[in-house]
Amino acid sequence: MKNIYDLASYRSGKIFTNLYSTSFSLGILGFSKKIRKHIYAIYGFVRLADEIVDTFFDYNQKEMFERFKQDLDYALKNGISLNPILNSFALTVKEYNIDRKYIDAFMKSMEMDLYKNYHERDSFDEYVYGSAEVVGLMCLKVFVNNNQSLFDELVEPARALGSAFQKVNFLRDIQSDLKERKRIYLPNVDKEFLLTDSQKKKLEEETEKEFEKALSGILRLPLSSRIGVYAAYLYYYQLFNKIKNTPLDVLLKERVRISNFQKIVLFVFSFFKNYLMEFRRPVL
Repeated sequence: MKNIYDLASYRSGKIFTNLYSTSFSLGILGFSKKIRKHIYAIYGFVRLADEIVDTFFDYNQKEMFERFKQDLDYALKNGISLNPILNSFALTVKEYNIDRKYIDAFMKSMEMDLYKNYHERDSFDEYVYGSAEVVGLMCLKVFVNNNQSLFDELVEPARALGSAFQKVNFLRDIQSDLKERKRIYLPNVDKEFLLTDSQKKKLEEETEKEFEKALSGILRLPLSSRIGVYAAYLYYYQLFNKIKNTPLDVLLKERVRISNFQKIVLFVFSFFKNYLMEFRRPVL
């Protein structure tokens, strides 16, 4: 009966993803069926931890997070959890030999949200690494199907992509982070949260370079994952360009969005572009 429970656990990750993110749900459709459930499992784990620190304000978040850490540790050590999200994540970790140091770095960044509401440069870089770059590395382990040499080649582009995505999120969510969570994720911002156009521009310049670095790695991914990752790249890059062209005072009042229709168009474009690219590859 364990197989039935595992199946139900993987399906819970898919439900989480579909409910919380239309963009990621669409991108995951670009992955081969073999790996979709594992990406759902990783996303479900990441989302659940993020929900504890970002939305459960009416509860004892620190206590809940500590319990979550204990449950995670049990799941990873024993290969099972009564929490379906953690159960599917533990199964994926085992199947793809995901390094525990990535998981610990992610949890450390999530815990930072319970204690820090602004960042100096060093803590900002540490937060981005743990909250985003290592998530990209966990997914990369699945994308390369335990091909360690390919994983090693793509580590830096994967980190760059995770960092770029996260910085776009920071810029997009400035208004809600300040209003709902009393936080700011731009580095070296005044404790009074007084933002400047120059700070916004500096983060945009960093992000532009990371997008460029990430693209070289995406193009070397297996086709089984490249379509979905490239679709996510296109979505975030289009969102990034809208943010760059949006004045800071507007970002502080409203959230920049990409319509669902535009997301579908980008996904279709990614699908045909990558199949055309595969068709044109020389046979060695």
